[in-house]
Amino acid sequence: MTTTAVRPPTRHSTPVKTTHRAERLWKASPLTMIGLIFGVLLSLFPFYWMIVIASRTNDAANSWPPPFLPGGKLGENIERVLANSDANIVKGLMNSFLVSGTITIATVFFGSLAGFAFAKLRFRGKNALLLIILASMMVPIQLGVLPLYILMAKLDWLNTMPSVTVPFLIGGFGIFMMRQYAEQAVPNELIEAARVDGCSTWRVYWHVVAPALRPAAAVLGLLTFMEQWNQFFWPFVVLADPSNPTVQISLRSLNTAYFADNSQIFAGTLIATLPLFIVFVLFGRQIIGGIMEGAVKS
Repeated sequence: MTTTAVRPPTRHSTPVKTTHRAERLWKASPLTMIGLIFGVLLSLFPFYWMIVIASRTNDAANSWPPPFLPGGKLGENIERVLANSDANIVKGLMNSFLVSGTITIATVFFGSLAGFAFAKLRFRGKNALLLIILASMMVPIQLGVLPLYILMAKLDWLNTMPSVTVPFLIGGFGIFMMRQYAEQAVPNELIEAARVDGCSTWRVYWHVVAPALRPAAAVLGLLTFMEQWNQFFWPFVVLADPSNPTVQISLRSLNTAYFADNSQIFAGTLIATLPLFIVFVLFGRQIIGGIMEGAVKS
């Protein structure tokens, strides 16, 4: 007598619709959109207000309620700023371009070179040197003003551009940032292959490491340029001669009168902000790409 096993009926499970879940995950909610719009408006309002005041007369800028629409005095106010001999804003723009550009190039070059060395090369005292660099980032510039000022006086660099350029040609942040990026972006096998092909350390850096560090270099370059362009404290200390200012010292000279001319001050601020805006428009895509690539690698 043979027995046949009865199989229980199989339950056909319906497939889980993960597509709709993924769409809901990536779709922004109305509350998120409202928060983003509010953040954008809050960020753009100071720039819009700067244009409004820069295009008005000083009486309109100090009136109540304040104006919220641009006027027709922007060109006249800009001409008054450019003609102001006390501010000397044209010379300030040229000096700031020179100082910020030089420091940016030096920071990116030396930072990537040192970052490659700390990330991929083996030498005695590497960890101790890296610890010293990290410790230097914890010391504010205000604590070193007096000895640095004495050094600039000994070198006879006061009221000159080297006094605001040379002390900042390299910084701990640039070295640490490039070192962290080089750890992830440059494989050891690639360096070993270049060594096998007969490349020296300099050729390994120039032909292998530097192209891989380009996204991080773009981010570091923008951050450095913006920081040095907006630098006020140290130039104010060493540049006592008003005929050789940076752009921030020129803007301060617009606000030395007993009765502040707000329309002229905001027009000068607009002139000083335009170079940063142009730099971000020209290189913004590379900078954002570098930040996103660094986030993915980390």
